[in-house]
Amino acid sequence: MFEKYRKAGKIAANSVKFGTNLIKPGITYFEVANKIESHIIKQGAKPSFPVNISINEIAAHYSPKYNDNTIFKKGDLIKLDVGSHIDGYIADVAITLEIGSNQYADLIKSSSEALDNAIEFIKPGVEASEIGNIIDSTIKSYNYKPIDNLTGHSLDRYELHSGISIPNVANTVNKTKLKYGDVIAIEPFSTNGAGHVLSGEGSNIYLIKPSIKSRLIREKKLKSLFVNMGASFGNLPFAHRWCKNMAKNIDISLKKLQFFGIIKHYPQLVEQEKGIVSQKEHTVIINEEGCEVTTIK
Repeated sequence: MFEKYRKAGKIAANSVKFGTNLIKPGITYFEVANKIESHIIKQGAKPSFPVNISINEIAAHYSPKYNDNTIFKKGDLIKLDVGSHIDGYIADVAITLEIGSNQYADLIKSSSEALDNAIEFIKPGVEASEIGNIIDSTIKSYNYKPIDNLTGHSLDRYELHSGISIPNVANTVNKTKLKYGDVIAIEPFSTNGAGHVLSGEGSNIYLIKPSIKSRLIREKKLKSLFVNMGASFGNLPFAHRWCKNMAKNIDISLKKLQFFGIIKHYPQLVEQEKGIVSQKEHTVIINEEGCEVTTIK
């Protein structure tokens, strides 16, 4: 089990690095996302969620459609969030990069250092709230704010968010203690804004809601699409573009499934004051002495 987590981690780390080398002004989001996901598959894993490309004030949850012609521009601050899995054992990693500028170097450094400090502190018996205290104090030492309603999370087989939340702010009442064998994604977010995100427009990222049965869907073509999506994606998030060839008009079909409460469409998460957001993330396995970072090459 842990060996599969490690293999997925190395593939995710390799793939996020691969992605950073693709990003430059004039390249489309779609091209980068598609090439990263193909790179994951070529290495023997599968994406555990669609590649997230979140720009500037968008903190998380944007992935391009197949016909998205949006291009990267000089000055963009990009959060690149990549996930892979081997047989359901997940790795989740994210970095922030800036195109052609160093305007936000300290903002990027604040989330990166917060992650490093959290990882150094983690060991069995540590409370989730204590990790939040460290992340909070590190980011504030740079005169930025952690985002109070985004958290790290535990991972389980085929479960991207499996129960434990790791706060990015201090003074929480989360007394959950980490234990040997827990697999956790730690992901500090830092901003020059309010330190809070709001739901924005759709992200083009979906999830089949649990306990939905195909017999509840009466429309034959819609039922066929649902069965196909279930077989392809299971309990993990999936992209609009991954479904393009599953239905004649995938836009309408996805809207119908969403309307009937069968799938969830994640919103983009936008900083409340349109502040610029940085993020850094690693996946770790809690061991006897501390933790092992899986998402390094």
